[in-house]
Amino acid sequence: MYIPDPPYFMGTEGNLYRVDGAVFNGCNDKWDKFLGYDEYYDFSYIWIKECKRILKPNGTIWVIGSFQNIYQLGFILQKLNFWILNDVIWSKPNAVPNFNGTRFQNSHETLLWCSKSKNSKYTFNYKTMKFLNGGKQEKSVWNIGICIGNERLKDSKGNKIHNTQKPEELLKKIILSSTKPNDVILDPFFGSGTTGAVARKNNRNFIGIEKDEKYIKYAQKRIEKIKPETTNINDLSMEVLPPKVSVKKLIEKNYLNIGEILYNSSRENICFLLKNGDVIDKDEQTLSIHKMSAKYLKKINNNGWTYFYIKRNNILVSINDLRYKYNKEQNDK
Repeated sequence: MYIPDPPYFMGTEGNLYRVDGAVFNGCNDKWDKFLGYDEYYDFSYIWIKECKRILKPNGTIWVIGSFQNIYQLGFILQKLNFWILNDVIWSKPNAVPNFNGTRFQNSHETLLWCSKSKNSKYTFNYKTMKFLNGGKQEKSVWNIGICIGNERLKDSKGNKIHNTQKPEELLKKIILSSTKPNDVILDPFFGSGTTGAVARKNNRNFIGIEKDEKYIKYAQKRIEKIKPETTNINDLSMEVLPPKVSVKKLIEKNYLNIGEILYNSSRENICFLLKNGDVIDKDEQTLSIHKMSAKYLKKINNNGWTYFYIKRNNILVSINDLRYKYNKEQNDK
């Protein structure tokens, strides 16, 4: 997968001033300067074409841009036969205001997620993204604040290292949504190394291309401090189909007990286990674990495996973990 965050060709000229008269440090870097749209188009066509050349058949690319450049980039991507899967809006709740009050506040950027071709068998971790979105299907508008505070890389004088450093949360969402552990991620505009830092933390490999020695130095120091972490989210445990184990089977094999109390995550006593695998609550209503959990959540349907817990040594244990434990022990025999 590629995550290019190219120059936007913002066309910034002169100083920008805040309302209080202080100079605003926007993006006025040389690498963002072009003679005009034609030069920017030629530059963009070359690097996108090279990305297409070496991208694997089932690979994807996430191109980040704003109103100044995203339409040219989108045109080139389609011209080179990339297949646009989504245009994702990065909505910035803490976006920089329009200091002069002459336009709407520019509070979003656009990400174009594309596969190499229409027939590519690309990676999309749907269940993981749904879980991270509170159990609801993830949408194409992401509310993520811009990079500020301790996350922003600064030099010894407190100056920003890179004017367009992206927030780690944005890269995390991209990487978790469309890569697998140990996949290789290429960032051809590496800058302050956010892609590498997030990739390393989530057990993905990365290649960063950057020509500015200052950016390289700070990116290396930043990434060297990162320790890879393995979690149920970044190892994509949720994308694996759960084992086909019934509640009745867990009772038969003594993982659960007849009459055992089932709790919710707040330790509330919800119901009791019956011999046949159903449960009965204080209303003396007998239901499956799914229907019972839906009843207490006031839903039509719900996954009872992820709702109910039992107590072991006064510690809540998910009944969902028990079926994985049972499945593993059966396979190990």
